[in-house]
Amino acid sequence: MLAALRAVSQLGHMTSTPANDHGGEPVVQWLERRYRANTLDAQQFDDSSLEYRRLFSEVWGTFLLVVVAVGGGVIGATAYGGDLTLAMKALAPGMMVMGIIFFMGTISGAHLNPAVTLAFATRGNFPWIRVPGYILAQFVGATLACLFLQWTFGDVMAGATLPATGVSAATAALMEGLLTLGLVSVILGTATGARNIGIAGAIAVGSYIGLVSVWGAPVSGASMNPIRSLGPALVGWDFTNYWVYVVGPLAGAMLAVVFERILRGAPTKGGAAAAQGILAPNDTSAL
Repeated sequence: MLAALRAVSQLGHMTSTPANDHGGEPVVQWLERRYRANTLDAQQFDDSSLEYRRLFSEVWGTFLLVVVAVGGGVIGATAYGGDLTLAMKALAPGMMVMGIIFFMGTISGAHLNPAVTLAFATRGNFPWIRVPGYILAQFVGATLACLFLQWTFGDVMAGATLPATGVSAATAALMEGLLTLGLVSVILGTATGARNIGIAGAIAVGSYIGLVSVWGAPVSGASMNPIRSLGPALVGWDFTNYWVYVVGPLAGAMLAVVFERILRGAPTKGGAAAAQGILAPNDTSAL
């Protein structure tokens, strides 16, 4: 990669013009410096002594996701939140996930979801020894988000995920399994392609969550995330049908791992780096 950049850089010297009165630098040289910086950044975050950064990233990212996902229902139940439509509530978490991937995907991989963490580990892209820490961080983030909503607005259960009236728990679990199968397939696919930390991964994952939630939320709540559903259930101390949001997403995530194996074969080294948030955006080793 660097050799190619140097070769193009030599051509850039012959064709480029100064960017300002102080001389400037060819664009290719700037790209080369950025590539070196990203590589150094990836190596730094591969340092086990900096695991606290990844865990804090998962706490903060999960907090932001849950405060939006649960907050839509909580605010919508208030007198001043009546203008929030179902489509708004469904699209908001997807947009938030998109933003989270942009700003912290290179740190922790932006899992935000035990189903995603377990899928990465089962796939062989994430060390099992780090799974408990990630899930605990996600639990803390979700719980803090729901405590914040409860203390600030009250009735956190208004943002809980429950099967719709007339929808059986089994049907809701099947829906959650299907939605999570698609979500984790998108995540594993873009991570294996070394793009879960860039524009393509952010758009793919965020768009998927927003779009399927529009039609999935009226049926089961479109959680796709055991921790997102646990937060309001724990704070509101109401675990009615909570099993739906554990069994469905985990089953869907594991099936997605099987599908990924069929579609792409064995996991790649770059895919593992992407899952852990230590893959430089320019690195094509996961392709």
